[in-house]
Amino acid sequence: MASEPDGAADLSGRIRVALVDDHPTLLMGVSALFASDPRFTIVGTGLSATAAIDLVEAHEPDVVTLDLSMPGDVFTAIRSIVDTSPGTRVLIFTAYADVDLALRALDAGAHGFVLKGRPAEELFDAIDTVSKGALYISPDFSPKLLSGLRNRSRREKATVKLSPREQQLLDCLLEGMSNKEIARKLELTEKTVKHYMTNLMNKLKVKSRLEVVLAAPRLRAPTNGETYRPADGDT
Repeated sequence: MASEPDGAADLSGRIRVALVDDHPTLLMGVSALFASDPRFTIVGTGLSATAAIDLVEAHEPDVVTLDLSMPGDVFTAIRSIVDTSPGTRVLIFTAYADVDLALRALDAGAHGFVLKGRPAEELFDAIDTVSKGALYISPDFSPKLLSGLRNRSRREKATVKLSPREQQLLDCLLEGMSNKEIARKLELTEKTVKHYMTNLMNKLKVKSRLEVVLAAPRLRAPTNGETYRPADGDT
């Protein structure tokens, strides 16, 4: 595993990235691509799920990329990174266009899913997007993933009632806002936003922000019994 010295930090405003994949040649190639782009700094590389955890603990990168097929339990690694390093975003970078695996990764806490074989700029865009708190899915793969999410969401048919604050949170999610942006708009702390988000996911019996958005058409407000649909321009 190659990495920066402990405590190293990029002071130029670049996005700090850790790359983890069990193919050393691929790591070398991808690292070379990043070296030519001034937006990014590679803080380290690793070859296994365990190495990913160690890299994040040592360097606290803004984004860590993980392959789904490498030694160790990748899904456990995702959960560990998300739980212990909230400042690091997890981006799946894999050749497996498998909906079930993608859903498992998102359920574990991954913030994006990019398929290998795409132009390098797509990987760059994905890292830039997730580093800002948004979700990124490869455009060619997103229709399949959305279909899988819809099928899973249909298993829960019960009508759900939202509190006024939860309705505001949903509006923000439908606008594609990150937790930081939601906190700023609603004048809350990010910790409070995460608390409401967890409650909303539990209420809907879903495991990702994307599933919350997909479930929006069947949500009901507690005040009037009407199906809740955000109005145009509703804030």
